[in-house]
Amino acid sequence: MSNPAVPPRSLAEALRARDDASLAALLRARPDLITPVPTDLTQLATRAGTRASVVRALERLDRFALQTAEALAVAADPAPYGELLALLTGDGGDPAVSAALPRALGTLREQALVWGDDDRLRLVRTARELLAPSPQHPSPTGLGPTVQEATAGMSPGRIQDIVTAAGLGSTHDSVSAVASLTALFTDRKRMSALLAGLPEESREVLARLVWGPPYGQVTADPAARLRRLLDLGLLVPTAPGTVVLPREVALHLRGGRAHREVEPLPPAVEPAATHRPQVVDATAAGQAYTALATVEELLKDWDEGGPSVLRAGGLSVRDLKRTAVALDVAEPVAAFWVELAYGAGLLASDGEADERYAATPAHDEWLEQPPAQRWARLAQAWLTATRVSGLVGGRDAKDRTLSTLGPGLDRSAAPEVRHRVLTLLAGLPEGASPSRESVLARLRWERPLRGPQREDDLRSRLAEWTLAEAELLGVTGRGALSGHGRALLGLTAPKTPAAVPEGPGDKLPVHHRPAVAEPLSPAEQATASAAAARLLAPLLPEPLDHVLLQADLTAVAPGPLQRSLAEVLDVLADVESKGGATVYRFTPGSVRRALDAGQSASDLHAFLAAHSRTPVPQPLTYLIDDVARRHGHLRVGAASAYVRCDDDALLNEILADKRAAGLRLRRLAPTVLAAQADPASLLEGLRAMGFAPAAESAEGDVLITRAHAHRTPPRTAPEPVPDGPPVPDATLLSAAIRAIRAGDLAATTPRRQGDQPLPATGELPRTSSAETLATMQAAVLTGEALWIGYVNAEGAASQRVIAPIRVEGGFVTAYDHTADEVRTYPLHRVTGVAELAED
Repeated sequence: MSNPAVPPRSLAEALRARDDASLAALLRARPDLITPVPTDLTQLATRAGTRASVVRALERLDRFALQTAEALAVAADPAPYGELLALLTGDGGDPAVSAALPRALGTLREQALVWGDDDRLRLVRTARELLAPSPQHPSPTGLGPTVQEATAGMSPGRIQDIVTAAGLGSTHDSVSAVASLTALFTDRKRMSALLAGLPEESREVLARLVWGPPYGQVTADPAARLRRLLDLGLLVPTAPGTVVLPREVALHLRGGRAHREVEPLPPAVEPAATHRPQVVDATAAGQAYTALATVEELLKDWDEGGPSVLRAGGLSVRDLKRTAVALDVAEPVAAFWVELAYGAGLLASDGEADERYAATPAHDEWLEQPPAQRWARLAQAWLTATRVSGLVGGRDAKDRTLSTLGPGLDRSAAPEVRHRVLTLLAGLPEGASPSRESVLARLRWERPLRGPQREDDLRSRLAEWTLAEAELLGVTGRGALSGHGRALLGLTAPKTPAAVPEGPGDKLPVHHRPAVAEPLSPAEQATASAAAARLLAPLLPEPLDHVLLQADLTAVAPGPLQRSLAEVLDVLADVESKGGATVYRFTPGSVRRALDAGQSASDLHAFLAAHSRTPVPQPLTYLIDDVARRHGHLRVGAASAYVRCDDDALLNEILADKRAAGLRLRRLAPTVLAAQADPASLLEGLRAMGFAPAAESAEGDVLITRAHAHRTPPRTAPEPVPDGPPVPDATLLSAAIRAIRAGDLAATTPRRQGDQPLPATGELPRTSSAETLATMQAAVLTGEALWIGYVNAEGAASQRVIAPIRVEGGFVTAYDHTADEVRTYPLHRVTGVAELAED
């Protein structure tokens, strides 16, 4: 462990001075650093400075923390705290920035992007390279290079001319001349006097460049207003026809500020409307019921096998349109429901040669669950899914159209954005719905885009889709988070606005507060889903056991029907309209469908009488009896096919009908006709002629034709695509920190061979077998600890600090300080040994 009184000289030393809680916070904030577990703190520091890891860490900073890092990138290296504060507040100061800076700096320190004490703050070198101004990558601050950087390629004579024109004494070398010019530009009093002597036209040129970009174009013979600026070094040529405003000049003109606008506090999420919580919950429950009905209808439509799978995967545009028409919704909404059912594991491709989409066996289990539990499963699948239906119809990187259920729809940021949007809604008073603009502004503050802001950035689009999809699914009602939606997030009570700082009136704590709520673990998700289902269950309408029969051959279901009643009605009648009340219409075809399914006329009469709150209308009774009287009067079998009927007059009528010519019928007996067509074609042909034949088996029994449900083999729901390595749990963090500490102890412990100290080079010690054995045996007698190099059975080399207990049989048994346990090592795998220095 480093001496706290001595300032750290590197990031590794700064990490070495941290306690275990601080290291755990670093690894939790940047989980890529723990994959795999570093061998020691030096390796951890090296990994924390790699470009990929730093870019990822910068992208997860909030706006003010990023602005703090950008200010450090244009400050001196190292920079004192006062200089950083001045770059953020300017000459006038800003109490809000002063209060928020410790938190932002704490965030950067915690994530190992900044190290050093307050008097020597250092930005990690990779972060400085990414954020510092350069011609290829302009700084978000709009600042240009320093005077020293801008004049690096300038001739000494030209530099001396600038110094003289600025009223400074000439120097003997360019280095001192640039230092003198820098001192002038950073002296507020002298700089103000220099600028006051410029003509108004020259000051206007500087004003156009002051907030960036700092580069401008000039001709070979610049105008007088530009010539004066070039002579004084207020503009410096960087290439033929290009000049730049030095950083020190821009900072003076800006009043010392690195940014035009500093945002130390997150923008408040403003309520757009407020409703009674009971109204919100009731509206959301209605939407939840509609969501269940829509998914059930979708899967029922695909029950016997859905659309074909495209060769490249996914659903065709034509099939999506058909699905949208069947569900009576717009195509983007249909894509959402299809993707939701797929994400919940309720539908998948069947994997056959002629691959089609169909319901999975999990769908049948899902149907048996109570409605509230079925909704909770859909909502949880939506909340954690990385597939984004809003991308359907767009283009991928190869300019291919993105299709529903196809590849390319995964966006790893989707679950975090959904969770964050709903958490922001939970921070509002109960019943309050937010304005879209305030939600988007808050999300942009929490995760700002590096570079120019774009209105169509992915996080903003994900947030907009989240608000719309949450309303469709019933997580929100009238734009406000419902009670069961709050439970779905694992929240039991609404957060007060003071609990989460929202605006300038709130005080931010000094220590870092994560801008994004942590997602729930699988166990917590199950608990939250169960709680949401319990809250939703009383709000869902009770299924009805009756309908209202009308004289116009329709039946009205004034609410959701019991499953058994709905299944029979779906066979007996056709759905004419949907909504708060569903209207069914009875037709000859629908009644015949019920008779084909094995029902008799008496069964249908009894069913309607038992489930109607109104008397069964006489027209409906006549319709059922009329269809039943003709149903099965003709029998079709295999001859190729035959028709038999006890009424030979009816067979004569069929033979005389010109429409029967294609069936090639001939009489075998007074009550039997033979056909050259197969039974299915014969059935279809006779029905087209207006008859109602029934199929029969080889034994002469009527065949009951039912729709055969098509199911895929068992399928698991699609796994979300992770947004980088998962956040380590407490157990993994504890083990990783212990291993890193142990490896660091072995790498940094002072050692010696004989009387000579050995440098901590990281190389394994090398001694002969005899020296190793003798040193081990001596350490057993003296109880001293030793530093050894060890190569395991897989060939991985490591260094360890051990205290030998006994040496026998070619093995050494010792207390391993790096593993914090007693272990036994084969001596032939020990590369060498060295004693530890006494200090």
